[in-house]
Amino acid sequence: MTKWAVLSPPTLFLLAFFLAPALIMVLASFQYPGEFGGLAPLTDPGDGKEFGLTLENHAFFFSDWLFAEIFARSFAVAAASTLICLLLAYPVAWLIAQSPRRHRDLLVLLVILPFASNFLIRVYAWMILLGPQAALARTLNGVLAALGLEPVSLLFSPCAVLVGMVYVHLPFMILPLYTNLEKHDPVLLDAAQDLGANAWRRFWGVTWPLSLPGVFSGSALVFIPVLGMFAIPDLLGGTRDMLIGNLIKDQFLGVRDWPFGAALSIMLTLAVLSLAGAAAWLSKPKARAA
Repeated sequence: MTKWAVLSPPTLFLLAFFLAPALIMVLASFQYPGEFGGLAPLTDPGDGKEFGLTLENHAFFFSDWLFAEIFARSFAVAAASTLICLLLAYPVAWLIAQSPRRHRDLLVLLVILPFASNFLIRVYAWMILLGPQAALARTLNGVLAALGLEPVSLLFSPCAVLVGMVYVHLPFMILPLYTNLEKHDPVLLDAAQDLGANAWRRFWGVTWPLSLPGVFSGSALVFIPVLGMFAIPDLLGGTRDMLIGNLIKDQFLGVRDWPFGAALSIMLTLAVLSLAGAAAWLSKPKARAA
């Protein structure tokens, strides 16, 4: 009875707010679009319009390489953002974990402090920082002009999208890494040092393998949200920087083709689940070895 009392609330919550909406999206991806948006009825309404189920939405996805290109671009941006976040977050997380305990809470607070402001305000701030009249752009273009090169635009570019993605998601990489690194036993490093390992060898032989769970957790918390993000590409990117999140958003709110938007969402979900399953399968031998 105790087990069921503990498990029932989260199970019911997941069934109601995760599984049921997912099943609705799956069903919607096989329906016809409504006349003015929405979904066509599943049964014959008697007015001669399309109804029932169809494979057209999924067939249309596989009929044009443009959608594969957008998926590939989205995965490339997500992978690049995750890698940059990892390179920036690891030293920060290690520094916090090595700091005196009385300072750790303050340092963690500084990491999560950006969440105290609105997401759009922070993105608009980057629009100002990367704008053509900002000091950064003027300085960079001044250097390029001195070298005889053409000026570049920082805003509305792939670089701006990447900067925004990294800035917004960096705390999601720092916190899991810090949680993991804080639990490492320093005696292991002392033992490695006694056995003659230098600092580089101690890191790759002891610290890095033990921190892999934090690396995987942080990477998942960054990669998956970046993959579906549409606000940052809309605000900081250009017309050539459409990602899969923007395409799905446009299908629901712009074109109002809900069935095709649902089909794109299902394809994205299957791609993420396949990637996560492959990563879990590849990490099992390494986990057993560790």
